[in-house]
Amino acid sequence: MEYSRFWHVAAVGFVFLMLAVPFALTGSKEATVEELKERVTNASVPDRAILCIHISERQLDVADRFYVAGDSEKAQAALADVIAFSGLARDYAIQSRKHEKQSEIAIRKMARKLADLKHTVSHEDQEQVQSTVDRLQLIRDDLLIAMFPRVGKK
Repeated sequence: MEYSRFWHVAAVGFVFLMLAVPFALTGSKEATVEELKERVTNASVPDRAILCIHISERQLDVADRFYVAGDSEKAQAALADVIAFSGLARDYAIQSRKHEKQSEIAIRKMARKLADLKHTVSHEDQEQVQSTVDRLQLIRDDLLIAMFPRVGKK
């Protein structure tokens, strides 16, 4: 009885392995930032917000790597993209009234990550990082105002 159960489990495992190999070989290669930027122009307005957030998150990771490598100029260029695409995400989310919450959460996380990063970069770069945090905070505030408009003060 044990012998046949072993072969049954082995056969099922083999079938799963054979089904998984083609998927692993083709892989779902992640799109580059440039490909994502191209997709933004062709996407629907609600989808543009999410694409812009993905670009911002990717560029934040790039900026982090550049700061670690000591390349401040490239890091600052990546931070400029973070601000620009976060602003676009805000605009598209507010315009479509979709993905506002997801955009706000993602921007909050990016601001926190940058605040943590600020303490690891050189003194000269801290001002640029803080400026980016402040700009992300303003973008986030705009999203919060759009999600929770003030209805009349008492």
